[in-house]
Amino acid sequence: MKNVGYYNGEFAALEELKIAALDRAVYFGDGVYDVAFIHNRKPVDLDDHLDRFYSSCNLLKIEIDMTREELENVFLSLIEKADEDEKDFILYWQMSRGIGYRNHVFPDNRKPSLFAYIIPKKIADQDKRIQLITKEDNRFYLCHIKTINLIPNCLASEEAKKAGCYEAVLHRGNIVTEGSHTCNLIIKNGEIITHPLDNLVLPSITRKHIKELCIENNIPFVEREYTLDELFDADEILVASTTSVILAADTIDGKKAGGKNPELVKRLQDLYFKKHNMK
Repeated sequence: MKNVGYYNGEFAALEELKIAALDRAVYFGDGVYDVAFIHNRKPVDLDDHLDRFYSSCNLLKIEIDMTREELENVFLSLIEKADEDEKDFILYWQMSRGIGYRNHVFPDNRKPSLFAYIIPKKIADQDKRIQLITKEDNRFYLCHIKTINLIPNCLASEEAKKAGCYEAVLHRGNIVTEGSHTCNLIIKNGEIITHPLDNLVLPSITRKHIKELCIENNIPFVEREYTLDELFDADEILVASTTSVILAADTIDGKKAGGKNPELVKRLQDLYFKKHNMK
């Protein structure tokens, strides 16, 4: 199968998989999710993604009834069932609070539902510079939980697409937070600067590895709030995620952006791909 799905014990072609209408993910978006990259049919940074997933479940008070090993076995089974000629995939999974009649309070039956799938996917072209827009960050204040409630993110992403851009960089007032589906970083005077980890940003796995690479290679990495003025004045504007990896901007809100430290951008990209044996 090209696209393989799983739901509560059943494997099937993703397009044929059936999900319960009373799953709380359907009417409340009551669940969390994560996304990992599969390279050469092996998960990349899966331990980090599972750490974040279990943390999100804990913060949302979803009582997981599967061990890490059981989850990993589901993921490995998805890979085994995928077409042998495909090597790279996106692995997506989500866990909802379970199945029950619609009621705002948590159901007495706390057995969660697991939905997962893989589809073929290539990493973004790291040499291609991208276009960005800025958008007011109107999400709630639990952005550190990777919940499946993503309507504000989807609206911002759609607006970026309509503007011919790759991503929307979000800000609360004058403070930049993150992208609608990426982590945001800037480079200024040789420093990598990004918003500190708090309830306003997701603890990005790619951000985690960029920080580790910077520390290992004596590249200044600064975690602090920064403004829209600093964003527009940056030597480089970067977005980072599991499949974007590290992309540099060419424009933002139609204005020329970045291009003042391509050497550091390339160094970060090369360090990341070398660490993950992906080039």
